[in-house]
Amino acid sequence: MNKVILMGRLMRDPEVRYSQGTEPLAVARYTLAVDRPMKKNGEKEADFIGCVAFGKRGKFAEKYFKKGKRVSIVGRLQVSSWEDQEGKKRYKTEVIVEEQYFADGNGAAPAAAGQAASAEGFYPVDDDGEDGDLPF
Repeated sequence: MNKVILMGRLMRDPEVRYSQGTEPLAVARYTLAVDRPMKKNGEKEADFIGCVAFGKRGKFAEKYFKKGKRVSIVGRLQVSSWEDQEGKKRYKTEVIVEEQYFADGNGAAPAAAGQAASAEGFYPVDDDGEDGDLPF
């Protein structure tokens, strides 16, 4: 199983490029600063993890994700390798984004699922009126 779930802050605005061809594909690259659970000498430590979002997810990141925004992603880990100009083997590890969400909770932009936020920043819960219990 190859499943990655991360929550962190964007280090900078996503860098978005479009593939060439008859139907250009958006490719968004961004880096998440993810806090480590341990603290060294009372200081926070973080890992900086590269993420890549393709297609609609890439366009979504381009439109709504900004430096400092806290986001959560679900994806898979991918390791690429190549030889550099000096013939040395190089490796790159990235998370290929399958789902992405806002994690700030301020309702500043629509949720990834496409629901509209109310004025208080909460998202509506379908209520069929039967017994008033939450649907989960």
